[in-house]
Amino acid sequence: MSAQQQYDEIGEAYEGFKALPLEQYVVVPSFLGLVGDVRGKAVLDLASGTGFYSREFRRRGASEVLGIDISGEMVAVAQQLEDRDPLGVRYEVGDVADLRPIARRFDVALAVQLLNYAEDIATTERMCRALHRSLKPGGELFLLNQSPDFRFDGPTPERYGFRSELTGAEVETGPQVRTTALLDPPVSFVANLPRREVYETCLRAAGFSELTWVPLTVSEAGRREFDAEFWADFHANPPLEMLRCRV
Repeated sequence: MSAQQQYDEIGEAYEGFKALPLEQYVVVPSFLGLVGDVRGKAVLDLASGTGFYSREFRRRGASEVLGIDISGEMVAVAQQLEDRDPLGVRYEVGDVADLRPIARRFDVALAVQLLNYAEDIATTERMCRALHRSLKPGGELFLLNQSPDFRFDGPTPERYGFRSELTGAEVETGPQVRTTALLDPPVSFVANLPRREVYETCLRAAGFSELTWVPLTVSEAGRREFDAEFWADFHANPPLEMLRCRV
């Protein structure tokens, strides 16, 4: 099943991910902190899903936000949320591997769970080139994906709301992984786990520099809500990792 088909089926349930402990106390605050101050900046959110980060960065003062996702259902949910609470975020359906020319360039681009849907090096590189073309000189790209070093035989993220399992299949960029959000009912999707060198080689080939891997950290709110023992599995085997680079 393609990424588009998977996310068309998930639709509005995707918003529920943000209430799970890993997202609420680790992923969201870590990623927002990494991107930092966007006041007065134009932000392009690729693989924008239901628009969570698009909306959040608009609220934080971005001058313009454009969200693009391959799933028409995801974009429809994002548009419904925009219509309900207008922020001035624009959304459209599009495939980053075959991205339409965008008239303007952006200061910041986001790629949350994007490159792990490319099944080969050539597609990964096309996505990276599209990201590079969309940014101004000096612009920054921020990525969030499953950690290339995640150990499937190590501590799991299940107590934080997610299950991650190898499917047994392999593509050119790395093994295939099934991730399940432990909602009621659970929601699963299948993606790939690119090797670290796949990210680095393709981003550099597209023209990016200053590549820096950044670990996620448990927020202060997460440390208040749960004790150190609760977060021990996360620290022992971090399931996600961030990456920043510059045009």
